[in-house]
Amino acid sequence: MSAALRRVPWWLVALLVSSVLVVTGALPGADARDLAERTLPVLAFLAALTVVAEMCAGAGLFDAAAGLAARAARGRRPVLWLLVVLVATASTAVLSLDTTAVLVTPVVVALARRTGSRPLPFALVVLALANTASLLLPVSNLTNLLADRTLRRQGVDFLALMAVPALVAVLVTVLIVGLRDRAAIAGRFDLAPGPVPADRALLVLAAVVTAAMAAAFVAGVEPFLAAGVAAVVLVVATRLRRRPWPVPPAQLVPWRTLLVVAGLFVVVATLHAQGSAALLHAAAGDGSDAGALLRLAAVGVVAANAVNNLPAYLALEPVAGGDPLRVATLLVATGAGPLLTPWGSLATVLWWQRCRQVLLHVPVGVVVRQGLLLCAPVVLAAVTALVLTA
Repeated sequence: MSAALRRVPWWLVALLVSSVLVVTGALPGADARDLAERTLPVLAFLAALTVVAEMCAGAGLFDAAAGLAARAARGRRPVLWLLVVLVATASTAVLSLDTTAVLVTPVVVALARRTGSRPLPFALVVLALANTASLLLPVSNLTNLLADRTLRRQGVDFLALMAVPALVAVLVTVLIVGLRDRAAIAGRFDLAPGPVPADRALLVLAAVVTAAMAAAFVAGVEPFLAAGVAAVVLVVATRLRRRPWPVPPAQLVPWRTLLVVAGLFVVVATLHAQGSAALLHAAAGDGSDAGALLRLAAVGVVAANAVNNLPAYLALEPVAGGDPLRVATLLVATGAGPLLTPWGSLATVLWWQRCRQVLLHVPVGVVVRQGLLLCAPVVLAAVTALVLTA
């Protein structure tokens, strides 16, 4: 029986648990309707953006970006590393941290091998930035999308509030990781031939559509609408060009992941309905002075690394009380903070899977040590920047 239970997929567990909580009334009907109204657009965005990312990968956009970086570096490995940083940061900001973990990681590992570089330092900086570069736009992280509505109700623009903390988080990450890996990313390299785009027209279209989608995000277009239009355009173009799907059609939309995320939403909402908010409030405190914000950040970091950043944000959001500074602090903690455990963010889990698929062995201790090196200074610096600029 225990072996059979271990084979039960997580998506089925999430579906059954959330169904029971709603049907039995553990999550009251009014709360369930409010939760659906708030989270369904987030899930729709995640589905659409995944399709966009897969279509871009199939068109060779990530390979082209990596090849361009390698040529621009002109044999200088430190420059190549910085250009990889730029690609990972841009991918995380515009296409989300999960896209960076899933689609940029194997391309960067392949690029490192083409240039005779050690793959692990390049893969580790992608992992770090998949988390710490996820603060700039609402679309960079699912927690950001959830917070964006709260901030809009307060008349606060997400980008204006988070731009400086996001930049500081990236700069601190790059500085620390670069100093740690300075020996591995030094010297020169010879570039081996890389993949040639199978359909240059489709590649150009994917780049144009992605750029237009990014501009729509910055302009304030509803994220799921912008991503949905981009997904439709790229899917139709791929079929008209008679290119094969980058993944089987049944796997194009990550419905299993969507069910797990939806289940987490339901469980957290149920816990709140049953009175957990008071305990969390006691731990996180009140106020928006520097000390109160650092206390909230510490609780957010612990919660994100203990369970996962998404349920941690949902559980602690009521504690923020709609105060933009507290909401932003919680975003820093749950976005840039879940670096200490392999399950702290979905991006870390996906990154590890991709590393295994490309035959790159990464011991658990390596990821944990990087988290210990980065977590405190990144979160502290970003929260300090928030206090100083807000």
